[in-house]
Amino acid sequence: MSIEVKIPAVGESITSGVLSGWHKKNGDLVNDGEALFTLETDKISTEVPASGSGKLEIKVDAGQEVKIGQVVALLDESAAAPAAGNVPVSAEQPSGHKAFKEDLEPGKELAVSGSSSAISSPAGFGTLPPSVRRIAEEEGVNLADVKGTGKHGYITKSDLVQYLESKSAKPAAHVESETPQQTAPVAPIAPIERTARTTRRKLTPLRKKIAAQLVLAQQNAAMLTTFNECDMSAVMKLRSQYQETFQKRHGVKLGFMSFFLKAAVEGLIEVPAINARIDGDDLVENRYYDIGVAVGTERGLVVPVVRDADKKSFAELEKDVASYAKKARDGKLQLDDLTGGVFTITNGGIYGSLLSTPILNPPQSGILGMHKIQNRPVVVDDAIVVRPMMYLALSYDHRVVDGKEAVTFLVRMKECIEDPTRLMLQG
Repeated sequence: MSIEVKIPAVGESITSGVLSGWHKKNGDLVNDGEALFTLETDKISTEVPASGSGKLEIKVDAGQEVKIGQVVALLDESAAAPAAGNVPVSAEQPSGHKAFKEDLEPGKELAVSGSSSAISSPAGFGTLPPSVRRIAEEEGVNLADVKGTGKHGYITKSDLVQYLESKSAKPAAHVESETPQQTAPVAPIAPIERTARTTRRKLTPLRKKIAAQLVLAQQNAAMLTTFNECDMSAVMKLRSQYQETFQKRHGVKLGFMSFFLKAAVEGLIEVPAINARIDGDDLVENRYYDIGVAVGTERGLVVPVVRDADKKSFAELEKDVASYAKKARDGKLQLDDLTGGVFTITNGGIYGSLLSTPILNPPQSGILGMHKIQNRPVVVDDAIVVRPMMYLALSYDHRVVDGKEAVTFLVRMKECIEDPTRLMLQG
């Protein structure tokens, strides 16, 4: 008897998606609850587990668009799957087996991957991580030819890049002449096909959604951006002073985002117009403070929402942000994690951005852009001093928010960041 593997419902408004990758191969024995495939929609990417045990018969290839409820595979229950951890090693597995590991850069915890699908690879090579998988797919690399320099022979992204560079740098090999006494003339190297230097692929559902949302924001809102700057000295001193104690007590680092979440709440309380939105002919005023934190992933930008930011402590806010970062990295963000925000904070500073004009996240009326902290000369008490400064940008819907209100909001945030002790005493 076979179990039908169907595309599950992942939200009321979602009717289709893309089966972006299988975690098992056709004919594999699967255990109940094991990750079977990744489903990518215009809002989320999620791993779908097996609803039973058996031998896998794939009906829909990776990369195909699928509808909710569609059967994409069968599980033959007559073939019992081996228990996890007891899978015998194949005698045909090649020696020099290499695993793969993502080489993440420190300090880039929000620039994370939202997908973990697999591609075809040599026997024994397993599932590839996102960056290695993407490069291998785009360049058509035979991974058996790549030498891994990571621990235990892991192949890293830099290994692939170096391999491709060395491959492109090698001159074309000469074919030996059948008559050794004669020297065959060297044929000129053929020019590179320009068409081979580009690729074409369909937009992912998430990228389509992002594109539509950005165009919608610019077409349906009177968007304007105002700027200010804040001295980060006090926040940096507080973090340095209490970081060790905070981390020991709460099990999470004290970052900058919790300060900005708290400061944004203070600004929204003082300027309630920014916590409002237009709905047809009505003005909807929110009385809660669910704030979105933009997260950059390889699939695109997602904005998980920190609920009730006004009621949470610094430790709770940091734990929420860390939890969303992990969910995004593992591709486990749910639809509920991404909906219902009243205001958004985006931090381009982690990529080195000094100044930007962020685009609204509809139907919200405001978005704050954080930027790179940079030592700059400023005047304090008529003296020129060097301070760590950050530019702040507030984009807002001018239909709802007046210029005076926007400036007042940014000034309030600046005051909170430059005197963070008051924020910490409150939360």
